[in-house]
Amino acid sequence: MATKSQFALTGKSRDSYLELVLAFPLASIKSEKHLAVAQEVMDRLLAKGKLDRGEETYLDALSDLVASYEDEHHAIAPASDADMLRHLMETKGVTQAQLSQDTSLPKSSISEVLAGRKPFSRQMIRKLADYFKIHVSILAGNI
Repeated sequence: MATKSQFALTGKSRDSYLELVLAFPLASIKSEKHLAVAQEVMDRLLAKGKLDRGEETYLDALSDLVASYEDEHHAIAPASDADMLRHLMETKGVTQAQLSQDTSLPKSSISEVLAGRKPFSRQMIRKLADYFKIHVSILAGNI
């Protein structure tokens, strides 16, 4: 017995969605080859520009399947504290000396983090998050 859903595609949106499903069915990604084809389908849809509701729905579902496979098979390790700080400094265009002056953090502590000899302390995380205007959880990922 079919269950009626509150979510439904109708008309052209339904047709475009079903056409995409027939061309490349929505199923768990099982291999690198399957992943490559899924990415090609996504690239074609993204290159199209404006998508109708059916195409958007299909792209969202396929993106979720690709992300799930990549999370399991191509996990990306979190950035080190040194890499994170280096990136934030480069993005804002500040030197160690300027960062130390603006945050009242000792220049030696900043140097030790950048050299990978010292992790962020809780005090550093709070000051750096305020300074770079980011959420503390971004810097606390390795704690």
